[in-house]
Amino acid sequence: MTSYATFATASAICLVALLLLQLGTYVVGRRIGRFNIVDVTWGAGFAVVALVVVALRGAGLGGEVGLDWHVLAIAAAAIVWGARLSVHVGRKTAGKGEDPRYVDMLERSGGYDPQGNPRASVILRKVFFLQGAIQWVVSLPLQALVVSEAPAGAFAVLALAGLGIWLLGFVFEAVGDAQLAAFKNDPNRGRIMDRGLWSWTRHPNYFGDACVWWGIWLAASAAGPAAWTFVAPMLMTFLLVWGSGARLLEKTMSQRPGWDAYARRVSFFIPRPPKREG
Repeated sequence: MTSYATFATASAICLVALLLLQLGTYVVGRRIGRFNIVDVTWGAGFAVVALVVVALRGAGLGGEVGLDWHVLAIAAAAIVWGARLSVHVGRKTAGKGEDPRYVDMLERSGGYDPQGNPRASVILRKVFFLQGAIQWVVSLPLQALVVSEAPAGAFAVLALAGLGIWLLGFVFEAVGDAQLAAFKNDPNRGRIMDRGLWSWTRHPNYFGDACVWWGIWLAASAAGPAAWTFVAPMLMTFLLVWGSGARLLEKTMSQRPGWDAYARRVSFFIPRPPKREG
């Protein structure tokens, strides 16, 4: 089996695994009466892809037998990131109702019948399978590990640099999430979170997320075949900034008192020291 055929086979298997995950998530969402559970399996989907890649490499798909340090390190990075994010989102949404974003989107796209019951075909297509497809594209660097060889010399250094960027992003995202959670639990918090990392960037969690996927891509690219998958971190960054991430969130946040002053003082996305007012 050629490298292209091996990659295509592995990629198809990963896509099926993601769609099955999303189908199962839809079933759970239907039972509990809220479809924002799809957010919980966002991170988990990448962990699933990493596990599939490890299993395929271990099984010797395409003749690439063995799990070298390169494959294991990147797979572990994706699993750790995905597991943390899923646990964090699960805790944040537990016991709460449906996300208004999904209600609005489904109402506008015919997701409910005249009696107010959700239409499975619309919800699966517009929410769950769409997320599965995005996960599949973003995880392309992971999928390419099926046909990679452990890098050596300068390329090994490049892989380690990518893992360093991943670590920076992981810490940034995790610390940003923890700081925001502590802020929300503080009765004297005020209206705008402007402490810690949130005084350097208005979206430390999204910035960290982008670093995670640029780091994974760089680390995977050190072995060669994954270099062309740069579309994956580009898509993730686009979603974080212009898609369902920072820009969309700021449409709501901008209505809060004190937001304009905060926005003038603090960088939108890339961290930098806050500006002094006056």
